[in-house]
Amino acid sequence: MTYSRKNRGVCSSLTTVTLSDSGIIENIEVRGGCDGNLKGVCSLLKGMDAQEAIRRCKGIRCGMRTTSCPDQISMALEEALAQAEKN
Repeated sequence: MTYSRKNRGVCSSLTTVTLSDSGIIENIEVRGGCDGNLKGVCSLLKGMDAQEAIRRCKGIRCGMRTTSCPDQISMALEEALAQAEKN
């Protein structure tokens, strides 16, 4: 399943995640933000269980902001998993 979420409070504008039926991250794309860093983060998360990625990324801050792009990825993953449970 593929799920997109508008980011809030960060430089990037959109996170799109693709999960397998078993909750493994097949792909993550983040629009905007720090291109190289986000490509690296997304590459590292690919193939990881979504719950583990959420555990690792949730709550990370960017400078004085209360969130970050990895935190926004964790929110997109949480919402994607919730959506998958409904279906």
